[in-house]
Amino acid sequence: MNPRMIRLAVAVLSVTAVPAFAALAFAAPSPAMIELRRHLTDASINTLTFHNIDEMFETLPVPTAGKPTSLPKRLAPLDFTYTFEGQSVPAAQFAERTFTNALLILKDGRIVHEQYYNNTHERTRFLSMSMAKSITSNLIGMAVADGAIGSIDDPIVKYVPSLKGSGYEGVSIRNALMMRSGVDWDERYDFGKVSPMQQLHDNAIVQNRIRFTDPAAGLKRAHPPGEVFNYSTVETGVLGLVIEGAVGKPLPQYMAERWWKRAGMESDGFWLADGEPGVGRAVNGMGFNAVLRDYGRIGQMMLDGGKANGRQLLPEAWVKEATHVGTSTVPGPEGLGYQYQWWTFVGSSAYTALGLQGQHIFVDPATRTVVVKLSYFPPGEQRAEAETLAFLRAASAWTPR
Repeated sequence: MNPRMIRLAVAVLSVTAVPAFAALAFAAPSPAMIELRRHLTDASINTLTFHNIDEMFETLPVPTAGKPTSLPKRLAPLDFTYTFEGQSVPAAQFAERTFTNALLILKDGRIVHEQYYNNTHERTRFLSMSMAKSITSNLIGMAVADGAIGSIDDPIVKYVPSLKGSGYEGVSIRNALMMRSGVDWDERYDFGKVSPMQQLHDNAIVQNRIRFTDPAAGLKRAHPPGEVFNYSTVETGVLGLVIEGAVGKPLPQYMAERWWKRAGMESDGFWLADGEPGVGRAVNGMGFNAVLRDYGRIGQMMLDGGKANGRQLLPEAWVKEATHVGTSTVPGPEGLGYQYQWWTFVGSSAYTALGLQGQHIFVDPATRTVVVKLSYFPPGEQRAEAETLAFLRAASAWTPR
């Protein structure tokens, strides 16, 4: 292990040494449950685990209220093709080719395609993975609109004083939204190998021994804030702390009151938590769960400039700023840029919430299209992600008959 990795590992391990008396306060998951949690992303079972999070983990509810907003439906056959690896592929083959659990396409607010696979259905709640980062971004925008956050140029430590003295001192909320804090963190998903991310995942999510954001206080600065893009789920966790510090209540409660209950969502959502009730926090960088159509409603709200259920829930100016398409790419899937926790399609007005192993809420204002794809990619799968991006572009250009 190189010196940088050793330093990062020490930062994580330093917060895992929970005193014996403190450990007694936690209801530790059973050995059988720990073993199951460790295999959450495995290709042999993730078609099931990705929509049964509440059977495996502690959770925090995000209840809805009232009558759901209507999503008119006029289904159409997927009678278009897309080009992938030099071949023309019928769109009807896409779901099977790319490990799909559910697929939804909306055109100008109307459902034109909705399909569930692998014993899922309209009441199934699916794991967002890192689409939760885009949800967190929206909550930051709402807190700004409420006046709870004065400006995204405010320093993070204004709202999270416990991070004074860490690499996050001197970092603005804007820096973190753009994954440019300069804080030293190595986001590697090679679970099964020793790395800071693997150890954090095991200690916080699998065993609930620590909170997911605990390592943030021990991280140091690697680059000046604002200069270098470095994708980090811990960074989004810090933004969750900013929200809670600003609004004075837990993130799931704020989300329910400020967004979910007002937006006409049809089902309760929930967050994966890193501990038992009263102890655990929402793992807001990857752990939201919702039904397919409610993910579609998130995309439709963005498409409609922040409006949902007849209400301006997110300022239109925030939506434009958060999804602004830059001219340069960042490390990640080819042809994508990054703004406020949303991935942008360089050269177009489209953008997407993107989650590990094939989760997407794709929005294209130019064609009034929203596509939600919920997947079970094998760990490390790159080909299916590239094919998905090709399909999303073609689905956007498609005019249903």
